[in-house]
Amino acid sequence: MSHVSEIPAASFRDAAAHFAARLSLETDCADVAAAMRAGEVDFVLLHVVGSPQAYARRHVPGAIHLRHADITVERMAQWSAETLFVVYCAGPHCNGADRAALKLARLGRPVKLMIGGVTGWADEGLPFAEGSEPGALRELEEAA
Repeated sequence: MSHVSEIPAASFRDAAAHFAARLSLETDCADVAAAMRAGEVDFVLLHVVGSPQAYARRHVPGAIHLRHADITVERMAQWSAETLFVVYCAGPHCNGADRAALKLARLGRPVKLMIGGVTGWADEGLPFAEGSEPGALRELEEAA
């Protein structure tokens, strides 16, 4: 018996509940890019780590730079309570997005983590924006 099958697979009900829960907490770079390309941006994308200079060098188009340390009740009041936030950080080696997601959840805000972060975005071959502003989504449209 292999290590793969040594522990039996979960029931289909348990597996469905598990994967539905994961998808309620996470999204991926390809789905974020597809939503942006389709003009279906029903979320706020937050770049939650790094200095303003690092953000200016490279960030996902449309992302707002908001470090997890700056996520406060007062700062988040500019968005409605129903606003879905999608957070990302440098990549799988960074827990800044997890920290931001936790803060948002504790503030009662809907939140998902964009798995992969900057590393995943680059791995997908998706374009980055530069500068101190979120950048136009046209970078994605031109890459389509």
